[in-house]
Amino acid sequence: MAASAHRSTRTSMALSLFLLATIAFSSITAQSSSSSSCASHTFSSNKLYGSCAALPRLGTTLHYNYTAASNTVSVAFRAPSKGAGWVAWGLNPSGTGMVGTQAVVAFRHSNGSLVAYPTVLDSYAPSMAPADAAELGFPVSDVAAEYAKKGEEMVVYATVALPAGKGSKFNHVWQQGSSVVIDVPAAHPTTGDNILSTGAIDFSK
Repeated sequence: MAASAHRSTRTSMALSLFLLATIAFSSITAQSSSSSSCASHTFSSNKLYGSCAALPRLGTTLHYNYTAASNTVSVAFRAPSKGAGWVAWGLNPSGTGMVGTQAVVAFRHSNGSLVAYPTVLDSYAPSMAPADAAELGFPVSDVAAEYAKKGEEMVVYATVALPAGKGSKFNHVWQQGSSVVIDVPAAHPTTGDNILSTGAIDFSK
């Protein structure tokens, strides 16, 4: 009886160790797959990014270079382009959802140019208007946008001075909408991936 119980305990321990190893391997594999799926992307002017993440919603990716000394991050957000639509990416230093996010948004202007600027999402019906420096909770510079893959994707660039005292890990939000009205991004869909496009990211990794 005692020997049987001992063997059972050893078997349970071995199974537990196997399961832990499998979970760890799966996590590493998922992270590797996420990085490898976006690492082949290229950018104009041969700009390089040391890190990238294939985001889990809307077919988007985020590329970034983090500078710890200045606590700044240079980002390139890529999203499928929907003709007359818009794309946006931003950080929410105080919450996990849309409200409270400071974002960069890009779309094609009625004059034919591609425009990009920072904006503040202060409600579920934000103005989506350009925000000046005094309205921003943290500095954003070098904002620009371009098309990639023969117009199939839009890329938004920005350099963000991360909020002081909050480290390198933040909640971020990304989005895309299908229309722009009088040069203002219109509301995005409120179902499916459009309401699930949030997550956390540690720029130091």
